Amino acid sequence: MRTSKLKLKHQLWLIFLFSILLFAVMEVYFFYSFSNLTQNRAANFSNQMIEQTRRKIDSVFYDIRASTSIAVNSKLIQEFAVVADDYKRAFDSGNYALDLMEYMRSFNSYVDGIVINDIRGMSLTSSSADVFYLTRYKTFIQAYKDDPSLREKGMFTTLFKDDNTDTQQFFYIEPIVESIGGVYFSQITGYCTVMVNMDRMQGLVENTELTPNSILYILNSRDEVIASTNSNVRGTLIRDVLSMDKATLQKGVKTTIDGESVLVQVKGLEQADGWRVVSMIPVQELTADMSPMRKVSLIVMFGIIVSLILIGSFFMNNLMRPVMGLVMDMKRVGRRDMGFRIKVRSTNEVGSLARDINRMMDEMEEMARDMFNTQARLYESELSQRQAEFSALQSQINPHFLYNTLNCISSIGLEYGSREIAQMTSCMSKIFRYSIKKDELVQIREELDCIQAYMKIISIRYENKFAVGMDVDERLLEMRSPKMILQPIVENSVYHGLERMDQGGRLQISGSMDANGDVCFRIMDTGKGMEPEELAALQAKLAMAYPKRAPDGQSESSIGLTNIHNRLRLLFGQGYGIHIESRYGHGTTVTVKIPALD
Repeated sequence: MRTSKLKLKHQLWLIFLFSILLFAVMEVYFFYSFSNLTQNRAANFSNQMIEQTRRKIDSVFYDIRASTSIAVNSKLIQEFAVVADDYKRAFDSGNYALDLMEYMRSFNSYVDGIVINDIRGMSLTSSSADVFYLTRYKTFIQAYKDDPSLREKGMFTTLFKDDNTDTQQFFYIEPIVESIGGVYFSQITGYCTVMVNMDRMQGLVENTELTPNSILYILNSRDEVIASTNSNVRGTLIRDVLSMDKATLQKGVKTTIDGESVLVQVKGLEQADGWRVVSMIPVQELTADMSPMRKVSLIVMFGIIVSLILIGSFFMNNLMRPVMGLVMDMKRVGRRDMGFRIKVRSTNEVGSLARDINRMMDEMEEMARDMFNTQARLYESELSQRQAEFSALQSQINPHFLYNTLNCISSIGLEYGSREIAQMTSCMSKIFRYSIKKDELVQIREELDCIQAYMKIISIRYENKFAVGMDVDERLLEMRSPKMILQPIVENSVYHGLERMDQGGRLQISGSMDANGDVCFRIMDTGKGMEPEELAALQAKLAMAYPKRAPDGQSESSIGLTNIHNRLRLLFGQGYGIHIESRYGHGTTVTVKIPALD
């Protein structure tokens, strides 16, 4: 919709609302920009914490690698792996190897147990390492010994479940490559396997708290959870998230887990291929410090919006109130409220305009009074003329002088035994007595009684040549209508419609109320009907606002119908009167419409 079509008040309010909306959008934009900045800073801080944890783990793994590498490159360890003399193995190199393994365990608290296997299948194990003798362990570790890439560098294994203790372990395995120049020079002569302390690994992440509900995981190359700050490990969710691009995961990815928005970051370990540190931090906790700022922003935003509304209301009240008052007063003037004058509500330009309009209205009312007086005189003259025409119309259907004569004829008919004469004159007497009633408005029941008396006369005269039916709603019988409006129409239907039929026809009179609550009578005959030209001329006559006197030669039926039509219009207005429908050779229907009068 074009704004130019809106009211001035609505246009001004639209400007204020647009300003408020623009301010609200800017406030929301700045708030979210600041929120994103805070979130990014919090994410960077968490990234630093994760990096510190990664370095700790890498440091632990580096120490394990370094101490194991020192051990496997030791001369006595290499001799133990190839020596065939049992005495020397037991009291020389074996004791040295045990001392070295104990030193490694005491030096590195993350080492829980060590085992050295030689090419002959002999093993040397430190304390707390019963798991090394399990058959399932041997099958588990053999898969790594068979890996060709193990010769190049040691490997951290996946998780191994100990059925005896119902615990999980993982190991670091490195081959012993003979380098002392013996028979097995540059060949793998054994393996050194280190069992990593899982409790100590768990301690690395338990003390790392990014946010109250953040979760930190250490995952191996198969994405198995080695340690976590959450006891309920959500492995499936982790695998779904870790399927994303690695570069994207290093920067941090927002995702939804269990209906909560979470920031996921991943850092790869340098000392263990495929191992990663994963953090999952609720986004809401990253912006927890924003809550006070959010409240202050909302308070400021609502304060400014309320201020704008108050300023707009003050502006509208002081500027638009006089204008709107002037508009409302002009609408009242438009409803022709004579004597009303516009209220002067201000002393500015609007007030000057109101005073000028009042002065113009005074001059217009004076001119209107002069015109009204002139028109009143003309109306009185025309009204007198219309009253004379009405009296002339009524005198055509009110033969008072015949009443006494018909009563006399009826008495003579009875005296000489002529029943038909008595009935006809009695009915005629009723009709004329009804026509000379002084009341212009009569009950519809009386009008229908007059029609029935007339139809008795017709039935005697034409010896029941045609059938007559009457169907009038009983609700109409006690209502009132103008006198003698139906009988002339029925008479026209008989003499100008049914009388000229060779065989009998039918005359139907019905009455009901239409949808607007007006009373409608229908007089329908199956007689001769009217020619199209005759019907068009009659309808044109009825449509005239002030019909002229019927010209010489016009049919009596036309004169009677126009008289009734003009009479009803003079009484009730242009919306009432007679409507005619006719079809030559099929009959005529006359509809009479009057208001419902109680």
